[in-house]
Amino acid sequence: MKISPVFLYTIIVSLGGFIFGFDASVISGTLNFIVSEFNLNSIEQGFVVSAPTLGAIIATVTAGALADRFGRRNLLIAIALFYLLSAIASAFSTSYWMLVSARFIGGLAFCSLMIAPMYIAEISQPKQRGKLVSINQLNVVVGLSAAYFANYYVLELSQSSATWVSAVGLDTDTWRWMLGLEIIPALAWFALLFIIPRSPRWLALKGQDEDALKVFRQLNTDVEDNIHQNEINQIKTSLENKDSSLVASLKYLFNSKIRFAITVGIIVGIAQQITGINAIFFYAPSIFEQSGVGTNAAFSQAVLVGVINVLFTVAAMMLIDKLGRKPLLTIGLAGVTLSMALCAYGFSQATYKLTSQDIDDLVVKEKSLNKLESIQTQSYQSDVEFKQAVVKQVGQQVFNAHQGDILKLAATMNATIILLGILGFVASFAFSLGPVMWVMFSEIFPNHIRGIAISFVSVINSIVSFTVTFVFPWELEVLGSAVTFLIYGVCALVSLVLVIKLFPETKGKSLEEIEAEMMR
Repeated sequence: MKISPVFLYTIIVSLGGFIFGFDASVISGTLNFIVSEFNLNSIEQGFVVSAPTLGAIIATVTAGALADRFGRRNLLIAIALFYLLSAIASAFSTSYWMLVSARFIGGLAFCSLMIAPMYIAEISQPKQRGKLVSINQLNVVVGLSAAYFANYYVLELSQSSATWVSAVGLDTDTWRWMLGLEIIPALAWFALLFIIPRSPRWLALKGQDEDALKVFRQLNTDVEDNIHQNEINQIKTSLENKDSSLVASLKYLFNSKIRFAITVGIIVGIAQQITGINAIFFYAPSIFEQSGVGTNAAFSQAVLVGVINVLFTVAAMMLIDKLGRKPLLTIGLAGVTLSMALCAYGFSQATYKLTSQDIDDLVVKEKSLNKLESIQTQSYQSDVEFKQAVVKQVGQQVFNAHQGDILKLAATMNATIILLGILGFVASFAFSLGPVMWVMFSEIFPNHIRGIAISFVSVINSIVSFTVTFVFPWELEVLGSAVTFLIYGVCALVSLVLVIKLFPETKGKSLEEIEAEMMR
């Protein structure tokens, strides 16, 4: 079966989504190793996880202008290079700050999340645009899942007694192998991007009509030239009397004609992150450890998160051009609200107590844990109270190294409720906010300022993402799991109300038609 050029280029461009997903979640499996190796507190732990998002904020500020100035393809090639450099530097980091810097460099590449959908939307036909743009989000969740699988199997291999495991340092440098695996897809993406053409809409924006016509012919070989020329004419019409310079574009962001589109973009951008999705993805094993299932089981449950994410993203892709964007957001946000409420309830019912037998089991792994004898048989009603008592006896570093084992023995809770809540949240997010946000970003802004406008709302999205991931370890330590998830549920409920009251529907319309309607 012949693959259409549009689909082929979409697959290549969206490989960046896979690398983003892998980069974003692979850190989740390395946290315990990194915390122990560099002796990190909760703030430092939060910073090493959120450092890429900080880089993304800086990159996103300029990415739209750079995409409009140098083209979508050229910027994607530069982004791929950043991913490659980050993966290499992360795997060979010799200090905490070197690791933070390496991950910050990778964060500069996170703007691929806005540039890839922009490129795909500009080469797609209206009837397929939602599905094709969603392929990028599908690759994101496949990358997330791949990272969970990779972390789980690297962890299993590191515990093997095979001679080759110790020979390559898999047992002593487990976290380096987890981070280093990203080198392979990053190198492949960098090479493949030289195959794709420049965006025809960008070419038309730059007045290169002949080149734009050639690309349209290349993308749709079975369409007559007069139809391609009509598309170019529509693009040119949308640009009439529009100043596309950087200064003019920045001023236009605050024009009343685009205010509604910007408002919609800001709401969906904040909602996607403030509901806690990156806290779940970046800290998945750590969250499952809080439910007392143990370290290895926590890694295996994180794999399940990845599988659910992929399945429901595929479901969203199948329905986004049939049901539309707004129904998916409504259903998904309702699911997120209920799922976070379920998690909050599950953690609020937990109790924590160590018996003498529990402490004997722990001492086998770490002698200093015998200090916990002073709190044995004491019952604690909150995870915050229990953790503070343990840290007071053995110190933060020892607790970090053995947190999974301690909580597994001490916690009494319905871990199934926690698992169902997390999986329900991931399914609801994957069905709605995950793919729909980027589809809407690529649709609702005018041609002549699309790059700048997507940059603007993506910066806000990244700032919220950084804040959520940075404070999450602190929230668990100070507020506790129940309150943390309750906050996410309330944010989801507020977002649901705003979507129902304000959001438009964009399915089945050309980018130029959407532009005209949003401005009205």
